Formats: sequence, structure tokens, C-alpha cells
Amino acid sequence: MTKDGELQERVAALEERVAALEEPQRTPPTGAVDGDTFWALTELKARLPERGGVLFTGSVELESGPADWQYGATTDQLLDQDWSEHAAGLAALGHPVRLSILRAVVGGARTVAELTQQLDVGTSGQVYHHVRELTGARWLTARSRGQYVVPTDRVVPLLVILTATGGPS
Repeated sequence: MTKDGELQERVAALEERVAALEEPQRTPPTGAVDGDTFWALTELKARLPERGGVLFTGSVELESGPADWQYGATTDQLLDQDWSEHAAGLAALGHPVRLSILRAVVGGARTVAELTQQLDVGTSGQVYHHVRELTGARWLTARSRGQYVVPTDRVVPLLVILTATGGPS
């Protein structure tokens, strides 16, 4: 191939990438049922007081079994609480290694040795440090000696938080 041909291919590839970046962002999927995009919102509004509220729900099937979860609160309940009480739970998720650990555990890894081997994120001591942080914030629990799981009642909330921070890529 000539230098001109190679250059044209590279420019064309760059143009495609720029065009993809310039495309308007798609609206995240809503899980439309029977053509009703806002079916969950419609049902929620029918059940809430005038000032509204928030509902998170999910039903997922994992290697470890099903995880069904639902939580709702009124607007007043949410605005009246001390938001700083949530800082530790959110902070525990604020490290890429911890998110990788949670993903691996949801996917079936159970021990620090498995996590250290699968993730290649440092020594077992470093992994233990992150596991302790996640355990302290209740994102992980020890099922038996050295075996960790994401508690069933935390699986869907974890996925909700990930969705709220940007959704599936």
C-alpha cells in the first residue's frame, strides 16, 4: 500500500471516530413494556403522596442465585434525612480496585486469593485492605472463613448506583 493510501485510511478511521463522538448521546434504556416507556413511573406516581418520591427496584439472576430488591421513599423522607450518613457507604465505592473486587465477587470469586489472581491489582495484603473497606461498609460480607459475598440485599442497590453514575457503556 502506498503512503497516500495508508494516510487516507488513517484519516477515514479518524473521521469515523470523531463522527461517533459527535453523535448525540442516546437516552438510556427505560425498559419499556408494551410500548409504554414510563410504565414504572406511571405506577409510582399513582401510589405516592403529592410531593412524590423515589423507587429503586431490580430482579437479577447471578451465579450465586436470584437477587430481588425494592426500596422506596417519599421526597420528604429523603430530604429530611442526614445525607452525610451515607458518606462511608459511597466512599467505599469510590476506588476502582474496590469496584473491580465487587464485580469479581458478583461474578463468582469468593476468596482473597481468587481476587488477587483474577484482578492483578496488587498483593493479597492490598486486596485485603480493600476487602476490609468494603466489608466495613456492608458491600461485602464474610459468608464463612475467607469466603466473601455481596449480600443479596446489596446486589441491586450496587447495580442501581452504577446505573445512576452513567449506565451501561
